[in-house]
Amino acid sequence: MQIQVNYGDVEVSPTLSEHVIDRVNHALKHRQERVTRVEVHLRDDKSKRKGQSDRRCVMEARLAGCDPLAVTHRGDDIYDTVNRAAEKLARAISHRLGRNGKTNHSH
Repeated sequence: MQIQVNYGDVEVSPTLSEHVIDRVNHALKHRQERVTRVEVHLRDDKSKRKGQSDRRCVMEARLAGCDPLAVTHRGDDIYDTVNRAAEKLARAISHRLGRNGKTNHSH
C-alpha cells in the first residue's frame, strides 16, 4: 500500500509525516491487501476564516476493483484530526468491502 501525504498549507515536519503514515497503516492493517494507495491531504483553513475546527484532513483510498473512497475530518489539532480521519476511512472501507473482504454492492 502506497501512502502519499500532501501538506497544503500545513507545515511539513518529520514527526507529522511519521504520525500520518503510522495512523493510516494502523487503521488499515486488516485491509492493506485490498488498498493500493491512500492520499492524505492536510489543510489549515485558519487564514481563510475564523472559528474552531480549522484543521482539515482528507483521506482518499484506492481499492483494488472498487471506486475510490474519501473521508474528511475537521478539528483543532492536526494530529487528532489525522487520527479521526484514519478511523473514518477504516470504517468506510470495512463497510464497502463487508465482513468477508469482498466488494459490497448493496449500496
